Amino acid sequence: MSASQTSDVPTLLVKIFGKDRPGITAGLFDTLAAYSVDVIDIEQLVTRGRIVLCALVTQPGNGAEGGLRATVHSWAESLKLQAEILSGTGDNRPRGSGRSHVTVLGHPLTAEATAAVAARITATGGNIDRIFRLAKYPVTAVEFAVSGTATERLRTVLATAASHIGVDVAVVSAGLHRRAQRLVVMDVDSTMIQDEVIELFAAHAGCEAEVAEVTERAMRGELDFEQSLHARVALLAGLDASVVDKVRSEVRLTPGARTLIRTLKQLGYQVGVVSGGFTQVTDDLQERLGLDFASANTLEIVDGKLTGRVTGEIVDRAGKARLLRRFAAEAGVPLSQTVAIGDGANDLDMLNAAGLGVAFNAKPVVREAAHTAVNVPFLDAVLYLLGITREEVEAAGLA
Repeated sequence: MSASQTSDVPTLLVKIFGKDRPGITAGLFDTLAAYSVDVIDIEQLVTRGRIVLCALVTQPGNGAEGGLRATVHSWAESLKLQAEILSGTGDNRPRGSGRSHVTVLGHPLTAEATAAVAARITATGGNIDRIFRLAKYPVTAVEFAVSGTATERLRTVLATAASHIGVDVAVVSAGLHRRAQRLVVMDVDSTMIQDEVIELFAAHAGCEAEVAEVTERAMRGELDFEQSLHARVALLAGLDASVVDKVRSEVRLTPGARTLIRTLKQLGYQVGVVSGGFTQVTDDLQERLGLDFASANTLEIVDGKLTGRVTGEIVDRAGKARLLRRFAAEAGVPLSQTVAIGDGANDLDMLNAAGLGVAFNAKPVVREAAHTAVNVPFLDAVLYLLGITREEVEAAGLA
């Protein structure tokens, strides 16, 4: 029966709630089947062992509504459940135009924060059609299905408010594209790994503090990245090339990085990295983690020594965005279906070029400019922004 066919049809909303147990859904519809009603809609939710089951059905003919009501109440009482039956006309009201998924991450997720998110959705003219939990640890992640307001307006309002509310919020438009194949491209230093690779090299050269200060200023956007890169690399001149293997062994993956990559690959996504660091490390990461794409700067090595220079095309702020577009073209994925993740100012062009730009534990200038921010120390939390639940990750044995 189509929506137009049910618009004027008398209907009953049957609500069952109480302690969950096997067979409740089958039992309700067995009871309703005796009255030859048609099912228009069903919703069921179980929370901490309590079930709420709603069935929207056509009103039975031949004056049988009274019998149906009595039978349903009797069946419910026999199972120590409560029943409520409401008369009405037609189906649910049509959802408003403009549909979005709003993902909220909290560590923890407080009632105050949830109220603030819901209030801001309402303030944009949006209606919350459905809410469900994506994950309960290591963060609490819930998703709101929202209609009636434009995705970009909703994103702007919630992104502005998120830091004040104390949660991370991502807003993406609803539709089939959310289930399509995607390309995910990550920054490396302080994003996919916990370290700044150039600082690992600098530690072996005895100039770590000096390099770290320049790195921090560059990531805040206070220095031109290319100039700062050349200045820092120059301090490494004379290091023995054997230090490369030592640095590779010192690199620490960010918690959740391996789970994120394995899950995305299991889903058929393509995954790449772009780095202002060095191919001497990213090539190793690409091989170990099965990445589809990797690009970075290359330290020049002559006669077994680092020369203090880099060779080839510089991967800077503009270069990262250019590489995102190149990877997307090679992967056959529209730019709108790409996800970029980064933490520094040199990631901003890439984050803004992607369909979804995620600032991961990022500097303030990056958080303010990105589509969304994740401020928990678990990289696999990005999966929840894509609508992937923790249960799905664990069921696949990927956690």
